[in-house]
Amino acid sequence: METVLSGIRSTGNLHLGNYFGAIRNFVKMQHEHNCYFFIADYHSLTTHPTPDDLHRNVRQVLVEYLATGIDPEVATLYIQSDVPEVAELYLLLNMNVYMGELERCTSFKEKVRKQPENINAGLLTYPVLMAADIIIHRATKVPVGKDQEQHLEMARTFANRFNRMYKVDYFPPPYAFNFSEELVKIPGLDGSTKMGKSEAEGNAIFLADDPKVIRKKVMRATTDSGPEQPGEDMSQPVENLFNLMRAVSTPDTVQHFLDAFNGATIRYGDLKKQLAEDIISFTTPLRERILEISADDAYLGKVSRMGAEKARESARKTIREVREIIGFKPF
Repeated sequence: METVLSGIRSTGNLHLGNYFGAIRNFVKMQHEHNCYFFIADYHSLTTHPTPDDLHRNVRQVLVEYLATGIDPEVATLYIQSDVPEVAELYLLLNMNVYMGELERCTSFKEKVRKQPENINAGLLTYPVLMAADIIIHRATKVPVGKDQEQHLEMARTFANRFNRMYKVDYFPPPYAFNFSEELVKIPGLDGSTKMGKSEAEGNAIFLADDPKVIRKKVMRATTDSGPEQPGEDMSQPVENLFNLMRAVSTPDTVQHFLDAFNGATIRYGDLKKQLAEDIISFTTPLRERILEISADDAYLGKVSRMGAEKARESARKTIREVREIIGFKPF
């Protein structure tokens, strides 16, 4: 049974893109692999160094992970900062990572462009912390998006470099976990091809959104002026709405609106109203479960303690062995 690790940053609620992109697959995966799922509160500080309410954000992500079906009795679900061994491995790996390779990282250069007022050391060494998250449990499979592929490649580099420098075969190189045809990419409501909480306001439908909010967001979704004659090509924003509809609506509903578009008789207002109701039907059970779990502080405390204990058991073993390999030994 292979060890799989995945994390999500603690900067806000989970959205439909998270759910269809990975989380629903995590629910299946946890019964087939040795899975570690963590809330990356350390990572969140690289772009939000002074969060308004870090604890509330972490709590909300924990609640929503549980509501989607992650079972803490089966998988290891934990908060990154509850495992201090991660920070120690991060420090040790940093000693063997070079400035040049970090500065060449595509995501670092992009962040420098987007947030020139906050180019901190944590942002530069983000790939090292990600590597520590992965290899602390000696994970071999990591579900990642396209934007994280370079970071995963760097994690392999750091793991292999450690093995080479200390002449051991200790860290297995991690590789991307491929969901193959099960992976669904959910587009944004703003006309972009990606739904994400870091994108424009109103771009994402969150799992905890109530029906009124969902209707408002969907009705404001970007479209175009509509086809003037049958057979016209779809614009990206309209294609986005159809792709979202394919995820939450029945095939008959999708086909009805496709026929209307191809016949140049479509009314986008009708499409949006139907889409909003279908999203509400899909998210209502999740939202109700979120509210139920959120009200149970005792259960959340139990889950976080259990996750920390399970994660630290794995992490302590790794740190103990890494220290011995490097040469940190008691007198």
